[in-house]
Amino acid sequence: MGESHSRLAVYTGSFDPVTLGHLNVIERASSLVDRLIVGIGVNVEKQPLFSLEERILLLDRTTAHLGNVEIRAFSGLAVSFVRQCGARVLLRGVRSLTDIEAEFTMTLANRKLDPGIETVFLMADEQFSHISSSLLKQITPLAGDEELARFVPRLVVAELRKKFPPSL
Repeated sequence: MGESHSRLAVYTGSFDPVTLGHLNVIERASSLVDRLIVGIGVNVEKQPLFSLEERILLLDRTTAHLGNVEIRAFSGLAVSFVRQCGARVLLRGVRSLTDIEAEFTMTLANRKLDPGIETVFLMADEQFSHISSSLLKQITPLAGDEELARFVPRLVVAELRKKFPPSL
């Protein structure tokens, strides 16, 4: 099957850090397409918890068991990145109605920017719908490793500990 006929999708986000919800969406999406590119967005307006290099490494390690997933960084518009990747499908993970509202607005803007890119939404499984980076930043100093492992892959727990030592 030629490259132009393969099913290729791009899943974008900040992944700061990668959560079990992200991983759930990546695993499910990878089973739907021939190739999945996970694009880590660089937002110069935000100060990330993890550096771009750390986020790439964490995503590489947590998706290593998936043979058709590739991790790349990008800056600028997600639709431009999707086009640069040679894809026509922008995948977005959603957790809640609040996410859907924000994503709806973004999808309409993306359609104006590049009508050839289709946005596809995957709902995170129910047990991951409450996980967010801001929640992780709040609970990490207070939670034990086993508790954190309910929110992020185990290797991310150790990396979070370096950023937020546990409270005494």
